[in-house]
Amino acid sequence: MTAGTQLTIEFMQAMRDVLRGTLGRSLRTLSDEDRLVAAWTVACGPALAERATVLGLDDERVLHVRVLQPEWREQFAQMRSMLAEDLRKIAGVPVQTIHFEGHGPKSAGERKSAPREPKKPTDGRAKERRKNS
Repeated sequence: MTAGTQLTIEFMQAMRDVLRGTLGRSLRTLSDEDRLVAAWTVACGPALAERATVLGLDDERVLHVRVLQPEWREQFAQMRSMLAEDLRKIAGVPVQTIHFEGHGPKSAGERKSAPREPKKPTDGRAKERRKNS
């Protein structure tokens, strides 16, 4: 990485921090939920933000987010801690965690074991063929 590239990256990160701080101050007059909705795009970036919708904040300070495309649910789940921290900083709202809802596969911590189909009886020939191959 060249010195010029490093300066550009550092400048962009500094600008991002300034914009986050400015947004946080301008949101102070809104409700907690409205502040979180406004901060959502900044916290995850516009491309990722358009794949989910903030539903609301419950009494336990859990932010509920609907993931619009099932294939993105795991991606959001992997970013849960980082997004919650960014939302706390930007919106100034104490968020405990984020619950991602949708129709896609659940994250590892939320999975329940699916019922297994009973095994079909075999006549032993398939097993014998595998043994002889």
